Amino acid sequence: MKQLLMGNEAFAHAALEAGVNVVAGYPGTPSSELVETVAKLHGAGAARDVHVEWSTNEKAALEMLAGASYCGARVLFTCKQVGLNVASDALMSLNYVGVGGGCVLFVADDPGPISSQTEQDTRRFGAFAKVPVLDPATPEQGFAMMGAAFDLSERYHTPVIVRPTTRINHASTFFEVADETHGRPLPAEGFQKDPKWVIFPKRAFEGHGEINRRLAQIAWDYAYDPALAQFNEVLEGGGEGAAAAASVAPSEAPTVGIVAGGVSVAYAREALALLEREAARAGISVPRYRFFAVGTPYPFPVETAAAFAEGLSDVIVFEELDSVLEEEMQKLAGVRHLLLRVHGKLTGAANDRGENTAENIAGRLGRFFDRTRAALPIPPHEDGGTSTCSNKSSLSEKMGSEVYPIFSESAESAREEVPPSSRYSSEVEGTDSLAALAARTIGGGTLSYDGPLPVRPPVLCAGCPHRGSFYAVKQALKGREAVLCGDIGCYTLGNAKPLDAVDTCLCMGAGITMAQGFSVVEPHKKSVAFVGDSTFFASALTGIANAVYNGHDVTFAILDNATTAMTGSQPHPGTGVTLMGEKRRPIVIEEVLHGLGVQHIGFANPHSVEMSVAAARAAIDYDGPAAIIFRAPCIQLKKPAEPVRISVELCTGCKKCITSIGCPGIGFDEGRRGPKSGERGQAFVDASLCDGCGLCTQLCPFGAIEGAVGFGGAVAVEPARYAPNPEPFQTGEIPVVLADERNDFQETELRGEPDQTPGEVLGAAEGSLEEGGAR
Repeated sequence: MKQLLMGNEAFAHAALEAGVNVVAGYPGTPSSELVETVAKLHGAGAARDVHVEWSTNEKAALEMLAGASYCGARVLFTCKQVGLNVASDALMSLNYVGVGGGCVLFVADDPGPISSQTEQDTRRFGAFAKVPVLDPATPEQGFAMMGAAFDLSERYHTPVIVRPTTRINHASTFFEVADETHGRPLPAEGFQKDPKWVIFPKRAFEGHGEINRRLAQIAWDYAYDPALAQFNEVLEGGGEGAAAAASVAPSEAPTVGIVAGGVSVAYAREALALLEREAARAGISVPRYRFFAVGTPYPFPVETAAAFAEGLSDVIVFEELDSVLEEEMQKLAGVRHLLLRVHGKLTGAANDRGENTAENIAGRLGRFFDRTRAALPIPPHEDGGTSTCSNKSSLSEKMGSEVYPIFSESAESAREEVPPSSRYSSEVEGTDSLAALAARTIGGGTLSYDGPLPVRPPVLCAGCPHRGSFYAVKQALKGREAVLCGDIGCYTLGNAKPLDAVDTCLCMGAGITMAQGFSVVEPHKKSVAFVGDSTFFASALTGIANAVYNGHDVTFAILDNATTAMTGSQPHPGTGVTLMGEKRRPIVIEEVLHGLGVQHIGFANPHSVEMSVAAARAAIDYDGPAAIIFRAPCIQLKKPAEPVRISVELCTGCKKCITSIGCPGIGFDEGRRGPKSGERGQAFVDASLCDGCGLCTQLCPFGAIEGAVGFGGAVAVEPARYAPNPEPFQTGEIPVVLADERNDFQETELRGEPDQTPGEVLGAAEGSLEEGGAR
């Protein structure tokens, strides 16, 4: 059956067709849709004999999959590039021990970065862990790589990484996929006890030798095994084909080459097509070139690369993120004593960060072809560092003695899409300059725009409960010095003004522990750590235990919106929902906090300003580790209420509604007039964005904003407080004191009806309150 699929969806189908038995990971853009697709197909009955789950974090996922692999199951792990950091402890040892059933790690890199903390390159991680890496250039190639990765893993008993990047993950094309898939039959013998599964030092020493031997064999397979060599393509172009329209005689054999990996293969091919088309129109020849598309970057396919480099004097390398392929070509030139100069990121010939584009590569290829065709010398910063031949003097004589810094660019100019022709050396700016041609014709169409682009900073959604949480904490801290530690999630946006409530953000769970460092060194300041409900389970528990054990005076502000909102509203342990369709009692955040020894645990509905400020102040004033749980659903989990309204008669144009919380649902019209605003203008509500949360109605000092007071009937009442047993080892039911049962949904509902998820409970409560029902 042919379907239009996103890359991640196609990868899911490929894994299922390869007979994967167990799939697990942790949500992280751009990788999340793979697991969700498997779950969807399993739920529809199209994917049989497969278990799929969102694990608590990446480390938990990979360790669970390792156990399944030891039983002979084919397993698939998913995460984004920074998620592999969390799983790295398991990965490093797993490669030494080895696997049973095929173990594939689907790790999505994010050049840009578009939605990540870093631009780290998983190819480097593969080399660090000594794990083979496959790097697809297109979704179609990635589909083929998935099956090959499982086979490679089982052949050598090694984990294998498949490393797509954002544009591969999210591109869409048509695929022929199976209507129904089945997990591969499991070995009848199951898990076989063997000393090799226990990583004692002696076993690790033996395993390290096994790794080194198999990497050499895998590199050979990458060059000669048809199933793997297909991912490393070498072809020739330019010359006669490109110059036919201009009647220019081609050279007999190429002396220049192009190396590309991952999605840069597609960009480079498109750039070459553009350049050859424009050159033919202009009657300019494109020199013959050899092209090496590398789909297996680690271990590097040395034999294929050596055949590619034969007879070449210069190669240029295009890849995203690190200079992995460039360094391998340099190493090849040194080891094989080749008179080969390698140009790329390290020489300024390619982008040193971010994404490549076809237009950018076309401009850089034009300069590369011009320089090599004119036999120009090595730029200053390439001399020595890039030329790795055995006889430097002869190479210098061959290439000339003058210096033309054609590739010399600042970091800023390296990011320009098409470098201006003014940068090119006059030596290559003649009528046959490909560089000038590319600058003039490629990427410079009539629809181009040279002016400044409008600024569109990311912002919390209108009605987001986190907005009220940040505002309440800032109000509770008035008059006190404080450090506000953030975390990874939607709530990182609390850093933006006017909220200005996030001073640090490092990595998942770090805010919890960093706050403790601030409290130790600057005890006169109050340290507050914000963490979401999903991140709480993924990465916060160890840090909270540390705070309790060492008695750090910190406040944990836990933003419980009943979902993993940032990556697409995935479930987590606090929801009680699994991807296998099961519902079980959610893990209750306050019970976990109590189990870890936190003695002060408060609650508030963040849409109620007075309640939230009171609860935040109580937690902040507590001496020692304390928690305040702000509990209200993500706007994606509920229907919006009626939009609020701003009275033209009452609005004074003071802008407090805007400068206090920065809700995108409120704008300001300078031309609007009213009896109290005069010529100042007035605020207005965008009804298409307003969620009706009512937070702004409580902030207007003139009562000019009218509407419901938010979800759950948020009213100015005393906040709820969880009162655990004073004896930490006492058994029996934990007594609960609720000053506000109307708003403390998890305590009043989930204990009575454990089959309901927080989202369902919150939605049901909202409906009953809208109807005026009492609870």
